[in-house]
Amino acid sequence: MINESRDGMKKRSDMKIAVLAGGISDEREISLASGENTANALREAGYGIVEMVDPGADDFLTKISTGSYDVAFVALHGFGGEDGMTQHILEYVGIPYTGSAPLPSGIAMDKDLSKLLYARAGLPVAPSVTFTREDMPSVEEIVAQVGEQSFVKPVVNGSSYGISAVKSSDELADAIEIAFEHGDKVMVEKRVYGTEITCGVVGDGKTLRALPVVEVCIPQNCDFYDLEVKYVDPTEIHRIPARLSEDTYARVQELACAAHNALGLFGISRTDMIVTEDGPVILETNNIPGMTPTSLIPDEARHADLPFSDLCAELVELALARAAR
Repeated sequence: MINESRDGMKKRSDMKIAVLAGGISDEREISLASGENTANALREAGYGIVEMVDPGADDFLTKISTGSYDVAFVALHGFGGEDGMTQHILEYVGIPYTGSAPLPSGIAMDKDLSKLLYARAGLPVAPSVTFTREDMPSVEEIVAQVGEQSFVKPVVNGSSYGISAVKSSDELADAIEIAFEHGDKVMVEKRVYGTEITCGVVGDGKTLRALPVVEVCIPQNCDFYDLEVKYVDPTEIHRIPARLSEDTYARVQELACAAHNALGLFGISRTDMIVTEDGPVILETNNIPGMTPTSLIPDEARHADLPFSDLCAELVELALARAAR
């Protein structure tokens, strides 16, 4: 059934929103934090009933299909949410939802497929090799393609789970095993050096705008932007705006929008890059970026003078407008 809210007639105060958080992935706890922060923001924005709903719970299907929700705000990270699985369920039961459709979500979650689409769109990426256990090249063959220093990561996972920074070929085999613990397909990507930055974008297929570019300042005792670094006080590691030339800053925002469009995403995304001496290189795009109090997107919105509550409300409105079409 089509909810009344799809025609835009309901006031915010009359709407009922399900914030989907938790789920079944490694990133469950992060998702719960994103969901709680989002739910508070939606209440602040004036929505009448905002409920946290956990797709990892046994009664999820019953609750989401009988709860009379006007829209679902998807705050799931990793397997079961960021890959489009839950969006399929929402489409089946007829509930509008924030973020991208199932197919683009699944593609964005797959680092290998994403890189293929980036390259097809002419966007800059680092050399890499992807494999399963069955077709895994030798260490020597991998090094010949990507060099001695690399990043090893599960192809389908998020929040830096299973990622290792490899400084020499002696470390590669162990790093590959760690990645295989988090997925059945592994990518080894040439390590590129420069300024680590990230940029969120918001909008639909017609209008898309970039948020302020964040420079991620990695602490000296950390090798890369890993789990420990991601959820510390953002004032310690997020420099906004990033210290880039005016031309490079504009290029990063342009690439973030281009990456979003290349993957067919909707609503919001955040693309991570390294700005090398030769220009920006795209690493990956997050189609459901973190929304915790220490996450990058809320920080970017803050520096754009965009209250987080307004950003969340905008994503709800985009979801309803898409459903109306």
